[in-house]
Amino acid sequence: MNRFLISIFCVFIFYSCSATKVASAPLDTISPTPTDYWQQHVDYKMDIDMDVNTYQYAGKQKLVYTNNSPDVLNRVYYHLYFNAFQPGSEMDVRSRTIADPDRRVKDRISKLNPDEIGYIKVNSLKQNGVNLKHETVGTILEVDLAKPIQPGESVTFDMLFNGQVPVQIRRAGRNNSEGVALSMAQWYPKLAEYDFEGWHADPYIGREFHGVWGDFDVKITIDKNYIIGGTGYLQNSNEIGYGYETGTVNRQNTEKLTWHFVAPKVHDFTWAADPEYIHDSMQVPHGPILHFLYKETMSEKQKDNWKRIQPKAVEFMQYYSNLVGNYPYKQYSIIQGGDGGMEYGMCTLLLGEGTYDGLIKGVISHEMAHTWFQFLLANNESKHPWMDEGFSTYIEYHAVNDIFNEGKKNPLESVYAAYLSLAKSGREQPLTTHGDRYTFNRAYSLASYYKGCVFLAQLGYIMGEENLNLTIKKYFKDFVFKHPKPLDIIRTSEKISGLELDWYLIDFAQTTNTIDYAVQAVEDKTVTLERIGLMPMPIDLTVTYTDGTMEDFYIPLQMMRGEKPTSATIIADWAWAKPTYTFKTTKAVKSIQIDPKEMMADIDKENNKK
Repeated sequence: MNRFLISIFCVFIFYSCSATKVASAPLDTISPTPTDYWQQHVDYKMDIDMDVNTYQYAGKQKLVYTNNSPDVLNRVYYHLYFNAFQPGSEMDVRSRTIADPDRRVKDRISKLNPDEIGYIKVNSLKQNGVNLKHETVGTILEVDLAKPIQPGESVTFDMLFNGQVPVQIRRAGRNNSEGVALSMAQWYPKLAEYDFEGWHADPYIGREFHGVWGDFDVKITIDKNYIIGGTGYLQNSNEIGYGYETGTVNRQNTEKLTWHFVAPKVHDFTWAADPEYIHDSMQVPHGPILHFLYKETMSEKQKDNWKRIQPKAVEFMQYYSNLVGNYPYKQYSIIQGGDGGMEYGMCTLLLGEGTYDGLIKGVISHEMAHTWFQFLLANNESKHPWMDEGFSTYIEYHAVNDIFNEGKKNPLESVYAAYLSLAKSGREQPLTTHGDRYTFNRAYSLASYYKGCVFLAQLGYIMGEENLNLTIKKYFKDFVFKHPKPLDIIRTSEKISGLELDWYLIDFAQTTNTIDYAVQAVEDKTVTLERIGLMPMPIDLTVTYTDGTMEDFYIPLQMMRGEKPTSATIIADWAWAKPTYTFKTTKAVKSIQIDPKEMMADIDKENNKK
């Protein structure tokens, strides 16, 4: 999701509110993911008939579900996301009762007329040919099975459903503010995920998504004048008279055409359609084809922006593939649609009428980063939004700095400032807070995007930047096409660095403890430091002597059971429970600076020097 829509506003609001060196282990000597890991699998076949005049559609879905768990399943659940766009829904009520509602939602859902609401209605559902009892409860379909699904068993669910596309309010919908006809995200009955924690049948209140990995085979029948882009590979270009690689159209002498898409190894399927799309494409060297779909009715300057972003999008795809891991699909689409910017399978939907910098630096850079964090590394966005928003922000800021040659020594300086505003605001909640349970929307945004980014950046401070880069690659290698949890990034970091790091996950993600270290006293050759905040950290510091020379020191945190690779002088460990720490230098001290590179999220930098 696009964080630039909230960043400047959020920071403003919250500032005004209340010892042996451990060597890195080579990647091929480190054990992979646990052998007892399992995840469910689902294959979808869907046939959709869309009426572009009424914005209603009829659907037929055949779903093959494989229970890879060790558990017997007596029920299943489906998400019916479009039901959120109805007066009185949980999304509607939450938006009208939260202190700082999303400006895009506010009370708009409560004012929708019957022909403007969204819905998904399940007309029939069968398990291996047997009719099932089911009940729609808000945005969740509760299903009682005719027969329990045994471990290792595959069953087939056949469903007939119909839906109505809501007026564009949040992410999906029709006729958005820029005139895009259809933004079809989370539009079909989507099987809920089941894992070792149980079912994840969360109602759609406002946050993110979670889905089962599988293969999609989708046929969309729509007015012949509409062009479709989104998840999957088009299978019938010749049949419908559309050159998808070239964007050329040969209109058929028929009222409707059926577009056939296949998407392997994804956990979602999204599409957008409009009769006025321009379609460009550009090949990434040794990589996928990038598709760009945008409205021909935009101004010439806006359309020129869409031409200019294309080679930069190629650079971002290459950058992220090199930093994290190779993009595994054959294409990726950047599509004008939606209500800001949102990541989906093999594509993103975003508003398209912004400035060049706003499009490429502010939205596309972030949404493309989400291809790795959360689409390929598919953490549960509802439970752990910081793992995708924060990690995407981390690689995005580095990419923008490098690709546009901005030359910032610390590209994340503003990110740290945003997190510190939250930490000092009195409104912070732990990163373990469910995405829908934040008291304030702004607190959610600052925590997920910025504290989540600082979480990853500080790992580099704690174990060394080279180890962080190796960790990111190893994390991708082990968990691509899986559902990683917070502990997985920490355990990967531990395996790479040889350090004990569980304390970091506990304090920085599961509490609101803050970091505050201070220089208490400097007397000739004796330095005394103080830990004021509850959050433990190792310490980098630079001493300037009275003769003008300088020396870097490194104080390991005792509970890390080791040190990061460093050229600094390593001195004795600091045990967390001891509030002060004293060491002696070889020469008289003129001044001292804790964390000179400011990569530690210390809430009071004024007491870091003396």
